[in-house]
Amino acid sequence: MRPILMKGHERPLTFLRYNRDGDLLFSCAKDHTPNVWYADNGDRLGTYRGHNGAVWTCDVSRDSTRLITGSADQTAKLWDVQTGQELFTFRFDAPARSVEFSIGDGLAVITTDNFMDNVPTAQVKRITDDPDDQSEESLLVITGIKGRINRAVWGPLNRTIITAGEDATVRIWDTETGKCLKESDKEQGHQKAISSLSKSADWSHFLTGSLDKTAKLWDTRTMTLIKTYVTERPVNAVDISPLLDHVVIGGGQDAMNVTMTDRRAGKFEAKFFHKILQEEIGGVKGHFGPINALAFNPDGRSFSSGGEDGYVRLHHFDSDYFNIKI
Repeated sequence: MRPILMKGHERPLTFLRYNRDGDLLFSCAKDHTPNVWYADNGDRLGTYRGHNGAVWTCDVSRDSTRLITGSADQTAKLWDVQTGQELFTFRFDAPARSVEFSIGDGLAVITTDNFMDNVPTAQVKRITDDPDDQSEESLLVITGIKGRINRAVWGPLNRTIITAGEDATVRIWDTETGKCLKESDKEQGHQKAISSLSKSADWSHFLTGSLDKTAKLWDTRTMTLIKTYVTERPVNAVDISPLLDHVVIGGGQDAMNVTMTDRRAGKFEAKFFHKILQEEIGGVKGHFGPINALAFNPDGRSFSSGGEDGYVRLHHFDSDYFNIKI
């Protein structure tokens, strides 16, 4: 399995997202410009210029026409995927961290950081078909979470929003009332900040990765802890295979310690675990620094990883990957 190295960013990667068809890959980094790539051969298709700060996350609409990005410049922006044109800017009083379109792309949830005197929030915005009708007003603002919200995603049928972040707690919120319906158990749950969250293809369960060196699989409706995957390094990125019963987990030590260790000792590999048996299947090495972003292609036949080294590595699985027996 030879990786394709994609060099389009000058700063560490923060997030990767495939479109629903799996032919485009969007990458965000701490340089101010998200990129879009062809997902089969790794050729760069274009860039989205307009942010003035690190871009933390992005999401692409179901029909691959709109891109939304959240940035440290205290804005979230809507883009035309095809032309790269900026369609609308949502302005906030704090950095925008996590963004995601709802089912149907009629809504977006955007989280803002705790910055200066501002409390962290998760805000729901209506997304209009015509950019001229777009407004900045929030339909719902969720507050009451301590510490930064690193991820906010939509639950089944847009009825709930799931948040996770620095306070190590996963919460499920009602999108109508903004009330907290469930939160993860303090004993069973993560013990340190949650860095990443990824949903299964059918939304029945989701995976969280944390700096406490574990990733945990949860039931979406009941918030029951299903599985725990233990690694020997802080987890920065996780994803669930849409095809096989596999999860991929990536991380590494803090960026400030990277130069003091050998790249083998730093554990900068993407590790694959069996989703049900919780056993490690294998690993993919290559990054010269922690892995900050991971994404499976929606067809499950390839995956990409983004690192602190500024590279995106695109891996097409060999046929023997699909025949792994445990």
